[in-house]
Amino acid sequence: MGQTLLFHKAYFHSSSSEWVVFVHGAGGSSSIWFKQLKAYRRHFNVLLVDLRGHGRSNQLFREIMTQRYTFEAVTQDILRVLDHMKIQMAHFVGMSLGTIIVRTLAELARERVTSMVLGGAVTRLNSRSRCLVTLGNLSKHIIPYMWLYRLFAYIVMPQKSQTESRHLFVREAKKLCQNEFKRWFKLAADVNPLMRYFKERELEIPTLYLMGDRDYMFIKPVKEMVAKHRHSQLHEIKNCGHVCNVEQPDVFNQQSIDFILSRSAYR
Repeated sequence: MGQTLLFHKAYFHSSSSEWVVFVHGAGGSSSIWFKQLKAYRRHFNVLLVDLRGHGRSNQLFREIMTQRYTFEAVTQDILRVLDHMKIQMAHFVGMSLGTIIVRTLAELARERVTSMVLGGAVTRLNSRSRCLVTLGNLSKHIIPYMWLYRLFAYIVMPQKSQTESRHLFVREAKKLCQNEFKRWFKLAADVNPLMRYFKERELEIPTLYLMGDRDYMFIKPVKEMVAKHRHSQLHEIKNCGHVCNVEQPDVFNQQSIDFILSRSAYR
């Protein structure tokens, strides 16, 4: 792969030396953070990245498109951008499957992570989501991937209040090609063994979980993990589903920015 870099965009603050790096989930792009950008730029330097195959990184990795993706390989893509930008330490904000990438980055490069904000965190696939992954794997060569993605988006975000989030993710997913979708879909099958390891091995990094109280698929395992981890805390956002940064951006921004400011490396 050489030194091919993910598409990234940096916003520099006039006085702060703190960096916040945003990591979107599968099928999204850095555009999902549009409701965070203005609020965060008041306090921090901000780095947005499009993961491989997503957004404006969708044409950058033709040479590795025959390889099976791993969470470690996808995470190394981000570390290369940090090296390129000469960012030694940062706060990381992840959403959905992006929270696993943030946690993997902390495992690979603990010294570079000041704090973690994990929104709509995926810490375990329950029986319903495992059935979805199995169904998808069995039918991904038969059913057009956008049909599958719309089905998953509806099951994960079923409420009327989640319509905007659902449409946003479906719109972004249309930018993926079928083969790219399959590679990320296979990656989802690696979630449970990896998260079992993460649950047993807590890193001493301040971590805030932001979860919608209606995020029925994922909130229970997060509560279980937070109960075991001394350096983690959970804030439940009322009347909110999975994509809490889009559904309740004001609460998401206030809670996450206050948390990051209190954990600043340069206080």
